[in-house]
Amino acid sequence: MTTFDGPTIVHAFRDDALGEHDAVGLAAAIRRGEVSPAEAARDARARVRAVDARLGAVQVHTDGPAHTAGTGGAFAGVPTFVKDNTDYQGLPTGHGSASFRPRAAKQHAPFTRQLLSSGVTVLGKTRLPEFGFSPTTEYDGAEPVRNPWHTDYSAGGSSGGSAALVAAGAVPIAHANDGGGSIRIPAACCGLVGLKPSRGRVVPSALGRQLPLDIISDGVVSRSVRDAAAFLAAAETYRRSPGLPPVGLVEGPSARRLRIGFVLDSPNGVHSDASTRAAVTETVATLERLGHTVEPVELGMDPSFTDDFLTYWGMLSFLLGVTGRTLGADFDRRRMDGLSQGLREEYLRNWRRTPGVLRRLKRTKEAYAASFRGLDLVMSPVLAHTTPPIGHLSPTVPYAKLIERILAYVAFTPVDNVVGTPSISVPSAAATPDGLPVGVMFAARPGGERKLLEIAFELEADRPFRRIQDQ
Repeated sequence: MTTFDGPTIVHAFRDDALGEHDAVGLAAAIRRGEVSPAEAARDARARVRAVDARLGAVQVHTDGPAHTAGTGGAFAGVPTFVKDNTDYQGLPTGHGSASFRPRAAKQHAPFTRQLLSSGVTVLGKTRLPEFGFSPTTEYDGAEPVRNPWHTDYSAGGSSGGSAALVAAGAVPIAHANDGGGSIRIPAACCGLVGLKPSRGRVVPSALGRQLPLDIISDGVVSRSVRDAAAFLAAAETYRRSPGLPPVGLVEGPSARRLRIGFVLDSPNGVHSDASTRAAVTETVATLERLGHTVEPVELGMDPSFTDDFLTYWGMLSFLLGVTGRTLGADFDRRRMDGLSQGLREEYLRNWRRTPGVLRRLKRTKEAYAASFRGLDLVMSPVLAHTTPPIGHLSPTVPYAKLIERILAYVAFTPVDNVVGTPSISVPSAAATPDGLPVGVMFAARPGGERKLLEIAFELEADRPFRRIQDQ
């Protein structure tokens, strides 16, 4: 932990079994016999204890000896956490909500089994905002999850707990999922790599299968590109996605030069702030220096996209309010937080629009695909402005002001969830005046994860990502 005048930069890096390894490096050390899985789990737990009082990232720890899936798999023996909206047998699933008393899961969720097939050791579950609706991990009546780069600031959401632990060095990799940016947003806030896979690349979630439009993808947040690549290869080993080209194990940049489009402002009219624009333009210059062709592009999206996505988002809150007793017999929607309540009420005002909303959202893929004509990738900011301070997006903010702030912040990520395209957030070379990371995002056509990982590898090699332990 590094202390200075003012807030604290919180990290757990030390000379122990984990060292400064990423997940691939730690797994290799375990295979070589330099570190045992038990030592890695022991030292990860010690790291979590050292930082979590400041970060508030953990929802629940496993009891007794750490569970490990065995000695096989790309990440055999690597300690990790599962996000607390995904069932892990024997642990309660709370979804970040005070609206019910969580109960222990009777079995693993399908994605949990896919994650365990990589050999990880699960140490517990990480916190998220209520039902994953918010782009910050904050609560009404509970302490927030704090950003380890600057504890006065948000760690992002909804996978904020996972991102905080990984950025702080408590574990090298952690589960995250994304229904509108919830992998990429916390990755950008915390200086991590966050890949949202194509729809169908990993096993679908139970909720996603029930939705008229599945916007949910599971994945991980990590400190290195090779960890994101190794996770995807391991997931593909467990289950090859029908209808998508295989990715395989991506191990570095491609020699092929790409044609990349970029945008600075969102097509919904939201303008990016100065630090965010600087991150994108600096990355454009880097890509051109590396030999890629980079040009401005306009994203083709229906002018109603933001309103339609907000209606769909509200529908999810409404449905949770109706079906909440499946989570717990004591569920009471009146105990849902201000954001969830506001989204529900907004949907009730607009529910008659639902058929048109679904029709237009499903048509988004046609206009969005046209944006890629002649291009390999599209680059944009992850978020329209840099990481906000704790409280700016709190669910205690009156709903009308809160949703205005959210829509002025989350202006780029949801389209990839609606269309099902893969996208990746990577740290830029830029930083905010307070030293916080700023991410940039690349999107590809469905099934294009290999190109995303190759360009991320190239950027990481050209200008290694900032390390929190060096600050």
